[in-house]
Amino acid sequence: MPAIERVRNIGIIAHIDAGKTTFTERVLFYAGITHRMGEVHDGDAQMDYLPQERERGITITAAATHFSWLGAEIHLIDTPGHVDFTIEVERSLRVLDGAVVIFEGVAGVEAQSEVVWRQADRHRIPRLAFINKLDRPGADFDRVIAEMKKKLGARGVPVTAPLAEDGAFRAVADLLTMERLEFSENGKGAEVRRSPLDADDARQVASYREALLEAAADADDAAAEKYLAGEEISLPLLRGAIRKGTIAARFFPVFAGAALRNKGIQPVMDGIVHFLPSPVEVPSAKGDDPRTGVPAKREPGPSAPFSALVFKVLIEEGRRTVYLRIYSGKVAEGDIVYNAATGEQEKISRLFRIHAAKKERITEARAGDIVGAAGMKSARTGDTLSDPEAPIIYESIEIRKPVVSIVVEPRTLRDMDRLRDTIRQMADEDPTLALREDADTGQIILSGMGELHLEVVVERLERDFGLSVRTGRPQVVYRETVAEAGEAETVFEREIAERQVSVKIALSVRPGPRGSGVKISGRLRMLSLPGDVADAVEQGIREGTFTGRLGYPVDDVAVEVSRVEFLSGVSSPLAAKVAAVRAFLAACEKGKAFLLEPVMEVEIHVPDEFLGGVIGDINARRGRVTLVDRRQEASLLTAQVPLREMFGYVTALRSLSQGRGTHRMKFSHYDRA
Repeated sequence: MPAIERVRNIGIIAHIDAGKTTFTERVLFYAGITHRMGEVHDGDAQMDYLPQERERGITITAAATHFSWLGAEIHLIDTPGHVDFTIEVERSLRVLDGAVVIFEGVAGVEAQSEVVWRQADRHRIPRLAFINKLDRPGADFDRVIAEMKKKLGARGVPVTAPLAEDGAFRAVADLLTMERLEFSENGKGAEVRRSPLDADDARQVASYREALLEAAADADDAAAEKYLAGEEISLPLLRGAIRKGTIAARFFPVFAGAALRNKGIQPVMDGIVHFLPSPVEVPSAKGDDPRTGVPAKREPGPSAPFSALVFKVLIEEGRRTVYLRIYSGKVAEGDIVYNAATGEQEKISRLFRIHAAKKERITEARAGDIVGAAGMKSARTGDTLSDPEAPIIYESIEIRKPVVSIVVEPRTLRDMDRLRDTIRQMADEDPTLALREDADTGQIILSGMGELHLEVVVERLERDFGLSVRTGRPQVVYRETVAEAGEAETVFEREIAERQVSVKIALSVRPGPRGSGVKISGRLRMLSLPGDVADAVEQGIREGTFTGRLGYPVDDVAVEVSRVEFLSGVSSPLAAKVAAVRAFLAACEKGKAFLLEPVMEVEIHVPDEFLGGVIGDINARRGRVTLVDRRQEASLLTAQVPLREMFGYVTALRSLSQGRGTHRMKFSHYDRA
């Protein structure tokens, strides 16, 4: 087992179809993990192991693997690019120390590229960039680097650059060593031939080399002295300076290549080892002691108390495998660990190293490892596991609320209970999946992140669990809020346990910022109420937010309780709770409750001749065009459109553009319906 300084935990992230899985397949082949390259288009990629992934040619679930390169052990997670499966990216980035972001050489920085980049920014993850598909007509290495600056605010520093012959992409220049790298055609690129750059190639990449030296000088004082004196910067010093700047996120090394043509992959693999941090080079994991609430941290070494974060739960044939990132200490099969989220102790019965669908049994794992564990019954995504004698709880994983719903019902009534249990089991695995039953109709409502997400779930119900279901039209998940401040006073009288109880509650609601949720003022706890009564009032308000005044969950409101008085002199938490529900709903009515609907940010690529028709259609859908970026190959249109107007849009766009337009969509915000 290598020292923790030689471990790299990285993810592969990008927009859909940028080539993440194709890139990963080459990495595993060159590292000797696989003996043949799987291809996404042939449906035999190692990392796309689910039947739905192979049929559709897309990645649906994050797949983990590990390999050795340049004496380092690299734990790699290949993530989906489709926005419907963004939870897989979010929970992977939460536990990674670095990432490789893949950009398409023709399309450049696309919609989901921005999303995953911002996710990585939020987690302060150092990144390398790989500009892929440079063999395609219209590919432009310089334009993609410029778009990184313009759209992402990211300084891209080329470490390799494309070399063209007769207008075609043939090789890459290593700007660290100023060598030409050619990749064997017959050996699927496994053999890398190095030769000094000739005069023409050196002139072609001179500006890139200068940018690399400037970046090194910006990051390291010793490199700066050499650079300013006009002296040669040695290769170890240059690599060290680039590493320092990358880990500090001052800039992002950029590599050139074409994964499908087996060109430019090995330099990126070298870059992972040379430039991305080990677990000891990132800040120590910080959390709180659940016993005291006092901030705590864990040093990333095997001698520290054990701690780990659950970032994924996988259920296969009824058996749960929990994916862990171990931050400190070590754990062995048979160990008892403490789950700070549930307050329970659990036993780890088996440990595994993961390679996509395959598991390799191990007896021990230590700080820096990403492993699978079996035997834990209650651990969920975002839970912290730790040594029972030294508990800690880390920040959980951000999980977005679902925005699209469908009605599902089994073909036969006897399958109803099994359907409920199965969907709950799937929601345990995928926290962006939600199940609820309509109290009025008894229908089962399944909610997710998009139509494709729900389509895959329904397919899995039939394929993996033998449950054939009927589905209704997707429905939009609405919210409600208030337009202005509203106050209400409610008196609730009832005989409870043979005693007459009368309670008066006065409260007010006011609008909150979008995305702020429901905030209950701390004034409630200053009203000199018994603890159980204050809890009951708060619970009553929370229950009122479930249905709201218009029948939808309430969001973005601030609530302040100004008075709770038991007129009968007899206190009752139950009466206080009922009165709080009524007062809250009455205040919402006076605050002029109105509906909020989800608004999507839509990015549309369409040839110029169809642009007018597409804009007209967006306007007809109550949309608002925010940007039109005219490009050489097609126009890029960005708009905000209510989700309810976007169902079936792919068919409409094909009709408007003679099948040549494409679109991507992501949730933007809730706004007035």
